Amino acid sequence: MSRHHVIEPTPENMVYGFFDATLPPVLEVDSGDTVTLTSWPAGGLDSLPPDRSRVSELNLAAHERSLGNGPHFVTGPIYVRGAEPGDVLQIDILSHELPYDWGFVSVLPLLGTLPDEFTEYETIFPDIDRNQRTMKLPWGKELPLDPFFGVLAVAPPKAWGRQPTPPPRVFGGNMDNKELKPGTTLYLPVFNEGALFSAGDGHGVQGDGEVCITALETALTGTFRLTVRKDLGYTYPFAENETHLISIGLHEDLDDAAAQAVRQMVEHICRRTALNRNQAYMLCSLAGDLRVTQTVDGQKGCHMMLGKDKL
Repeated sequence: MSRHHVIEPTPENMVYGFFDATLPPVLEVDSGDTVTLTSWPAGGLDSLPPDRSRVSELNLAAHERSLGNGPHFVTGPIYVRGAEPGDVLQIDILSHELPYDWGFVSVLPLLGTLPDEFTEYETIFPDIDRNQRTMKLPWGKELPLDPFFGVLAVAPPKAWGRQPTPPPRVFGGNMDNKELKPGTTLYLPVFNEGALFSAGDGHGVQGDGEVCITALETALTGTFRLTVRKDLGYTYPFAENETHLISIGLHEDLDDAAAQAVRQMVEHICRRTALNRNQAYMLCSLAGDLRVTQTVDGQKGCHMMLGKDKL
């Protein structure tokens, strides 16, 4: 029987801005267990609302005693028994809840898609209506919420040493992919014993691209089922939901990120069907939607959505 675990959002259960395969796990679970965790918003103290009564004491404590230099609070790592290098960690995203009634959006120096054009730096704090699942912008417009974790990761290869959270890589990390929400399954290749799963960088809503550097940055609570898969052999992040396959490409060059997303989709079509590579490539051109995930994290992202009914 699987068990359910809860990780409290204390400073001891998270780090601030890095992944490291040598970190001791905050929790050990069996394959197939579920875990609920909370992560605080990215950013520093200046990204918290002026009214500190709106901020959890544990959030403030995390800033005071944080291990690292940001910008993302990452909860974990979680050791999954039985996971070995070469395996795949299956991460079923089961639910997301919003602990805060606020989030922030910023224009920041030297960051974003147009850093030279936007030099009037500011941070706004939109209100979140958790019952209506909406946010309200200062100029009055309301937008529906669609929360997800920007950061979902296993630990990087130990030989890489400590890795900063902003650029996503083959172990996952700050992919900022808004499709990675409840009802979606993410697959990450495992590089270390126990996989060492972490999550953070809660977003209330984000457009593809995340062009100004932030989504609606906020606290987020999520529940995940973590399952070790020894039968898949995936070597790169991949995802799927009930209706679509979702391939992921990551590279400093956006063209190369797009090529990686297409390459991965071709590979997965061939895994799941009798189509050859040429046929799969043509199917991607006819029915695959190639999207820009984000352009602001050093490693840019593209993802392709392909309806399962097209296979």
